[in-house]
Amino acid sequence: MEQCDVVVVGAGIAGASVASELAIDHRVLLLEREDAAGYHTTGRSAALFTPTYGPPQIRALTRASADFFAQPDSAFCSTPLIRQRDVMMVAREDQLGTLEHTLAALQRETPVDRLVGSDAEAAQPLLRAGHVAAALMNRDSYDIDVDALHGAWLRQFRARGGRTLLGADVVALERRGDTWRVTTSDTEITAPRVVNAAGAWADELACLAGARPVGLVPKRRTVAVVAVPEGYAGLHDTPMVIDVDEQFFLKPEAGRLLVSPADATPSEPCDARPEEYDIALGIDRVQRAFALEVRRVESAWAGLRSFVEDGLPVVGEDPDLAGFFWLCGQGGYGIQTAPAMSWLAAALLRGEAVPESLLAHGVDPMQLSPARGAARD
Repeated sequence: MEQCDVVVVGAGIAGASVASELAIDHRVLLLEREDAAGYHTTGRSAALFTPTYGPPQIRALTRASADFFAQPDSAFCSTPLIRQRDVMMVAREDQLGTLEHTLAALQRETPVDRLVGSDAEAAQPLLRAGHVAAALMNRDSYDIDVDALHGAWLRQFRARGGRTLLGADVVALERRGDTWRVTTSDTEITAPRVVNAAGAWADELACLAGARPVGLVPKRRTVAVVAVPEGYAGLHDTPMVIDVDEQFFLKPEAGRLLVSPADATPSEPCDARPEEYDIALGIDRVQRAFALEVRRVESAWAGLRSFVEDGLPVVGEDPDLAGFFWLCGQGGYGIQTAPAMSWLAAALLRGEAVPESLLAHGVDPMQLSPARGAARD
């Protein structure tokens, strides 16, 4: 029987970051059911930081995380975590209403340029002539080195005395008085607090604990890797392009192109695999928008992005079950919001005030609380 102050279940980006924060002044045990940390969603991210992406609370968490990414402490990571990558949201003529609505919302928060179609084509030469009527360009966006980020949090966690158990599938959770008993396939652990950072499996873990599920829905997203067409060798530094209605994205990366239909197909929690239909749909959509003729898919993968009904993360102690703390529902935004999310979660777990650095950017813990109506109805 092991004893600690906090058990964190799930060693993806959410679990690793909050475990590292808590290990400053707590004995923390980080449990991961797989044989490698970050095997599922964390390891299958499109690896983008952009303050224009997601609903308002996601954008607030992203803005609050910006300085962490831009100037990481050298003791945390000795290599840069981000690299400049402009992001362009594009609209056809029939999508201009959505574009203007999006522009109005974003202009209050972050610098965004409105481009006419010809300027969009100049910025991303792969775009088909005449496809784009207008676009929004954000130049405060970046590629994220997810491996470096995740690995740095795990190293920091170990340096602070934390321990990670891999292959530790939680099979039982029981509250006894003021203590949780966590049973895995190999051991038993007792702790006053359990953090549910189990990703797509968060509702399943909650049911083991006797908590009411928050209605988490994992949704599959598919990415295919294709070659850059001949004559376009200089695409490496060109913008990532996202359809304003999120019907596709295209991102230059490592001399190839990542393409996706931006699918969001409900799924059971699982080791997600790409479906042939979704790969074909993504290729069809990008071929309509770009001067691409895809003859071969070099590789493809799928990951699960988990949402509750209102599309916001669930962060906070369960209103009905003491010591059971939710940290899930990050959707597709978990990497870029992880710093701020870990600071928020750690403050709530310690019973401290929410950091002013989060409040200043508009982070509202009440909108993220598991007690809010949309997350539990």
